[in-house]
Amino acid sequence: MIYPDHFEAKLGFDTIRQLLKERCLSDLGTAYVDKIRFSDNYDLIQKLTSQTAEFQDILTQGEYFPQQNYYNAHPYLKQAAIEGAFLDEAVFGELRASLMTIDQCLRFFAQASMQETYPLLTALSQTVEFDRGLVKQIDATIDERGKVRDNASPDLQRIRKSLIQEQNNLRTQLNKLLGIAKQQGYIKSDANITFREGRMVVPVPAEHKRKIKGFIHDESATGQTVYIEPAEVLDTNNHLKELAYQERREIIRILTALTAAIRPQVPQLQKAYDYLGMIDFIRAKAKLSLELGAVKPNFVEQPLLDWYAARHPLLVLSFAAQKKHVIPLDISLSEERRLLLISGPNAGGKSVSLKTVGLLQYMFQCGLLVPLAENSTIGLFKRIFIDIGDEQSLENDLSTYSAHLTHMRHFLRFSNAHTLLLIDEFGTGTEPVVGAAIAEAILEQLNAKRAFGVITTHYSNLKLLAENTKGLINGAMRFDAEKLSPLYILEIGKPGSSFAFEIAHKIGLPPEVIQRSRKKAGKQQVNFDEVLRNLEIERKQLHDLNRTLLEKEHALTETFNNYQKLKEYLEREKKGILNQAKQEASILLKEANQRIESTIREIKETQADKSKTLEVRQQLQKFAQKNRPEAASVAWEATTPEVAEAEVPIEVIEGNIEIDDYVRIKGQNAIGQVVALKGKNAEIAIGALKSTVKLDRLERLSRKAFRKEQQQASVRLKGINLNEKMMHFSIKLDLRGKRGEEAVTELTRFMDDAILLGQTELHILHGKGDGILRNLVRQQLRQYKQVVGIADEHADRGGDGITIVTLR
Repeated sequence: MIYPDHFEAKLGFDTIRQLLKERCLSDLGTAYVDKIRFSDNYDLIQKLTSQTAEFQDILTQGEYFPQQNYYNAHPYLKQAAIEGAFLDEAVFGELRASLMTIDQCLRFFAQASMQETYPLLTALSQTVEFDRGLVKQIDATIDERGKVRDNASPDLQRIRKSLIQEQNNLRTQLNKLLGIAKQQGYIKSDANITFREGRMVVPVPAEHKRKIKGFIHDESATGQTVYIEPAEVLDTNNHLKELAYQERREIIRILTALTAAIRPQVPQLQKAYDYLGMIDFIRAKAKLSLELGAVKPNFVEQPLLDWYAARHPLLVLSFAAQKKHVIPLDISLSEERRLLLISGPNAGGKSVSLKTVGLLQYMFQCGLLVPLAENSTIGLFKRIFIDIGDEQSLENDLSTYSAHLTHMRHFLRFSNAHTLLLIDEFGTGTEPVVGAAIAEAILEQLNAKRAFGVITTHYSNLKLLAENTKGLINGAMRFDAEKLSPLYILEIGKPGSSFAFEIAHKIGLPPEVIQRSRKKAGKQQVNFDEVLRNLEIERKQLHDLNRTLLEKEHALTETFNNYQKLKEYLEREKKGILNQAKQEASILLKEANQRIESTIREIKETQADKSKTLEVRQQLQKFAQKNRPEAASVAWEATTPEVAEAEVPIEVIEGNIEIDDYVRIKGQNAIGQVVALKGKNAEIAIGALKSTVKLDRLERLSRKAFRKEQQQASVRLKGINLNEKMMHFSIKLDLRGKRGEEAVTELTRFMDDAILLGQTELHILHGKGDGILRNLVRQQLRQYKQVVGIADEHADRGGDGITIVTLR
């Protein structure tokens, strides 16, 4: 049961119907849109929504599915059912095309793989039966243009052949007559053969019409030209006319026979076209679902709402056109918490939340998919009642409040445990104290009937009732109490403040007026609103703190994981270095032994000659001096960054930079090779990385200088303490106030470090302003292959003033 009668218009479902019709391919589908009805049959809803979900998957997977020639042939089939009637060529052209579409749909679902993937749509197609030989018969008679083929019958083929021959003969005769008349000056030189009343004629100036014998068929609008059929071709034109009549009689005979072949199959064909309309309808639902981001959530056969990321369908489409996103709604109604009272300031989103609940529940029970998160659960309600907006009725002499009470009378009479109530601005429209008291009494009765519902209100007594009554639960639309702006986020469990005094102050009402209003409202009311306001502030602070802690925890986890990876890497490197050192020590020891043995042998061979002995001892001492640990230590120190940076600068080559040149970025140690030139920019390869740099920031190097710089760069890398760099690295970079060149330099250094340390997410703060720095930053980021995502921060945390970078 749905109440009131204009339920769909109140919730916006009439717009949903129109959107579905716009996505249908024919009036076959739109007829089914008009038949959409609310259902409380669990199996039927499950079937309808599952069919739509299956077709949504067909569209998502990019499967080829027929999308043309969805013609409505029902009127033609009624005509064909009449004995002796026949359908014309154009109708058979549409029948031919649409029957082929039906056949293609059936063949699609006849595939074994499709039967397993789309069982419900396959079952729908298995109810359709028609003779495919009929399609071949029509195709053999009617061509792609919707005309009877020449070879549809031997007689038609003979007649059309004769027609062509006679037309050629007639044209030859007329051209000959036309040429003679032009020579004699009776006809204009640019005149051509034309047709009048189905006969070939020649245009003749009126003053010469008596110079050419024949029959006048027509004249021009001005009367200056007449169209004459020369007497010499009269018989030929008559013969052509007779052949045309013969052709028409043969075509009617063929069409009559073809219609007779269709007549016995009219009932099956009507079912086939019903199927085509159903497919068109389901396809339209699936197409709209994709545009809305709609899904088929978990469906249970009991009154229940457990929704995540619910979005109003019409807002989704409207915001998408504006490139905006709808703030999603999380809401839960269960047996313990059936009636949700939403409070908060005006224009804070209370009514939108209420309408979102009503429209999504109604859509789903009409067989449509809904924009929810897939882990949501949607229940089944047998009755949905709404009381939204101004219901003043001049015809029934009812005021707005009287209309509200009329609705409440219906709610109290027919509500039960399977009812979903949607009441906007509960109790308003009359004297506040009385209205609040009546609303409280009605709410108690509805709760006693165990009805479910979403109710918006400003009344404090209803908030207190919900706080202390089982079955009722408060909810508040979040509001930034410091900025006095709505956040459009529903939070269940606590009531919300209307922030009436704060909003009045923001709008600019005189302070003395606001102060007097506080006194008139009473201390108890003001204190209650003040408590709610403070709770909202504390709630926001707690929310922000939790968000900050989660971010820090995420960053800490990433840092720890990177530290573990770095530790494992260093352990592997340590083992490798030790193994290499052992191998080198073994070689050195072997070489030392060989030198000692050689020295002893030479001393013996020279029989201890003092000069020779002194010489070989000196050679041995030089070898020992060269390989002692102190010398190796000095050699290592000479390769540290401090010593390397003190080396003599490498000479720069003058001249224009070309592709394959070796270059270095001015003021930096980064060196690379030019792989492409793009105007004033050059794309350079720095190791495995590629970057785009302005030409005026590059210095040209020789191959020898490039290799030397590579060696020095390698030495510098050996001196980098990755552990220390990891400990001091921050995933956040603040570029606010920086000039373009300075910002790019800092960003380049920051990205190099992030890629070296294996970071996966970075936060770059550039501010909003005119967006110049933001565009410069994002343009630079797109040059990194390691960057897989660039996005704005959440609106609550800085929006487009902060760029979130995701790395591989």
